[in-house]
Amino acid sequence: MGNALTKTDFQFPGQQSVYHGKVRDVYNINDEMLIMVVTDRISAFDVVLPRGIPYKGQVLNQIAGKFLDATGDIVPNWKVASPDPNVTVGLMCEPYKVEMVIRGYLTGHAWREYQAGKRSLCGVMLPDGMVENQQFDEPIITPTTKADEGHDEDISRDEIIAQRLVGRAEYEMLEDYTRKLFQRGTEMAAEKGLILVDTKYEFGKKDGKIYLIDEIHTPDSSRYFYADGYRERLNKGESQKQLSKEFVRQWLISNGFQGKTGQAVPDMSEAFVKSVSDRYIELFENITGDRFVKSDTSQIQQRIEAAVNKFLINRY
Repeated sequence: MGNALTKTDFQFPGQQSVYHGKVRDVYNINDEMLIMVVTDRISAFDVVLPRGIPYKGQVLNQIAGKFLDATGDIVPNWKVASPDPNVTVGLMCEPYKVEMVIRGYLTGHAWREYQAGKRSLCGVMLPDGMVENQQFDEPIITPTTKADEGHDEDISRDEIIAQRLVGRAEYEMLEDYTRKLFQRGTEMAAEKGLILVDTKYEFGKKDGKIYLIDEIHTPDSSRYFYADGYRERLNKGESQKQLSKEFVRQWLISNGFQGKTGQAVPDMSEAFVKSVSDRYIELFENITGDRFVKSDTSQIQQRIEAAVNKFLINRY
């Protein structure tokens, strides 16, 4: 297995600040551009797990880059370049304080809420009698607040507008972009024998213009089922064969961890870490149709620093 990139602390030319997220480290260059370094950290239940997953950052970055390039006709996005397998450079935008979650199927968080008896999710009414992994008549949008720390919280369209997190006209544009992006992602997944189950999008604003920011359609922000056998498994009440981070969540749940106070993260064995890495690579190859080429991770910090510095010198 390759080395995992779990921490960065670069000093790039023109660097104004750095933000260390759960998975991504984002460097502000001259208040104009962002250098997003996608690490191999992995989080679940809003907790960063103690071990990194080799090649996960490369997988996420390259999938996102492919989908950003494939959706630029729907909405402008922040991406400018990808000078390294783990890095995207893009425009600095002011993020909206909501994340646009869209769901085509009743699964994951939505299913857990439904199973608990809730029939309204983010202001969207759900019918009685649905079963896990059942397709909605049409995709539903279930936004969340964008928390700087801790858990994101479900929020309704009306609450977003009432709290002036986003104005009504702009929110309607975000919903429209969200539906169109999900439709494009659904079509691209179907071509590869996959179902795009649910995902989230983040948007920002620059010079009065809305941009799609961050990453899209990766296993960290999306859930995929294999289309083959979906209907049969649904009818039998069986779990779906899927490509997403949900299997990590289920492993944690089965080992007594859901991110609640007092719970300890279970030990991540070498074999488990390798299995997660293999699953991420499997998803990359399935959804992109490309063979995954493992980057040289022997000196991954130096590799990234050299690539970004070269880009910045040429850019400025």
